[in-house]
Order: sequence, then C-alpha cells, then structure tokens
Amino acid sequence: MTRSSTVLITGATDGLGLGLAEDLAADGVDLVLHGRSREKLDRIADRIGSGGAARPRTVVADMADLGQVRRMAAEIRATESRLDVLVSNAGIGSGEPDGRDRRTSSDGHELRLAVNYLSGFLLTLELLPLLRDSAPARVVNVASLGQTPLDFDDLMLERDYTGTRAYRQSKLAQIMSGFALAARLPADEVTVNSLHPATFMPTKIVRDMTDHSVDTLEQGVAATRRLVTDPELSGTTGLFFNGTEEMRANGQAYDEQAVQDLWKASLELTGADSPF
Repeated sequence: MTRSSTVLITGATDGLGLGLAEDLAADGVDLVLHGRSREKLDRIADRIGSGGAARPRTVVADMADLGQVRRMAAEIRATESRLDVLVSNAGIGSGEPDGRDRRTSSDGHELRLAVNYLSGFLLTLELLPLLRDSAPARVVNVASLGQTPLDFDDLMLERDYTGTRAYRQSKLAQIMSGFALAARLPADEVTVNSLHPATFMPTKIVRDMTDHSVDTLEQGVAATRRLVTDPELSGTTGLFFNGTEEMRANGQAYDEQAVQDLWKASLELTGADSPF
C-alpha cells in the first residue's frame, strides 16, 4: 500500500474503526471515514487533520437503512477516483444499547442481520466497480469468533430470538459472503478476507456486553491493519483469521449450498444486482 492509497472504514467514530483510522492516518494513508453522526465525524476528522495528517473525508449513513447505504455508496463513487481498501467494520453488539429483544431495521429486517451484515454486503457490491478499477484492492470484513449457523427457514429469527444468537448469525453471514465474493473475484483484482480482530477489546460494544476486557484495542488494530496493508498478503483471499492466524470458521461457511443460499437471499433482501 502506498501513501496515496485510499481506505474506507465504516463505523469509524469509536472503538476499532477509530483506532484503525488514527493508526493509518499517522502513516499518511488517505482515509474516508463513515459514521452515523455528522458531529462525531467532523470532530474526529478535525482532530486527525490537526495532528499533521491529511484531514479524512467523511460520509454519513445509518447502516440500519439500506437506502442510506446506497446514497453513501453513490456519494463515494462520485467523489473518489479510487478505493484501495474497504474495511467493513460498522456493527452493533448482542445487547444494549440496541436491545436484547428482537428489533427490526428501517427495511423490516432483523436489526443485527441488517446492520452487521446486509448493509456491508450491499455497500461492498455497490463499491465493487470502484474497487476493481483500483486493482489490486482489498475488502476486509471485521467479523467475530462468535458464530451461529444460519437457519434459512428463519433468517430473521422470528423464533427463539436472543441478541447473542442474532449477533453470531450476522457475523457468520459476513464470513460466508466473504468466501462467496472471494470465489467470484480474481485475487489480483480484489481480495476478500474476514477476521476476528481480538477478544473483548475495551470498545463500546464490549462495554455494553460485559464488564471486563481480554485483549487490547491495539491488538485488534494491528491484526486488522495487517489485512489492510501487509504486502505479504497480496493475493491472499477467501480466508478467516483469528487475529493474525488463519483459522477455520464455523463449518457452515464451507457448505457450498449454504453459501450459495446466503448469496441468493442477500441479493433478494438488499435488492442488489448481482455483479457476476
């Protein structure tokens, strides 16, 4: 990655996304930061810019609204001449402040599936032409070790709902669609990998779930940055990492029929056109 490379980070106003943005900015990487709050984004961009780095450009969207995701993608396509890396990091946890009971998005989808998975799926497809034009490019999905198999007869979890089950399903969906996309793209154009950056980092999502942390934020930032920048990973695609170690995901991620069923369902749920 060169200093002129452009990296888009979703969910960049807190936690891992913010830490990664600050780390990359210090090395002169050209950044586009996403968040829900214009006020927070402006404050962060001003702080990064005042530290001697280039002020990041910012885009606002609520990932619980697919229409806003489309508008954000259109804005990026209109304003950015290239996109070298998409870090799909925006998400919500298994509990508060987004509730432990079942809730739905603006589009009527189960909230955690919508925010943690469907929005990133749609954004990736919407930005895929720009990524391919910027080859070699990368997509990095920030997933989790917490994974629960998808029930294709009840993707919206209308039965036996828990916030933990919904969160873990959404994270496995990220990994599975990453595998599906990687299989469709030449690795010299766009690589697609997913990772569990670190365990119980002291982030807002973790603080809302538990009163203790295990790994540091710096560990998570370093593991994610590796997938974003490491030249040794050029051409590495279709994998899941636990930190910096390649790891096997939940077995459903290697079920070809399940992966294809998810791809088809995701296109239908988001209204996205298949690029293949």
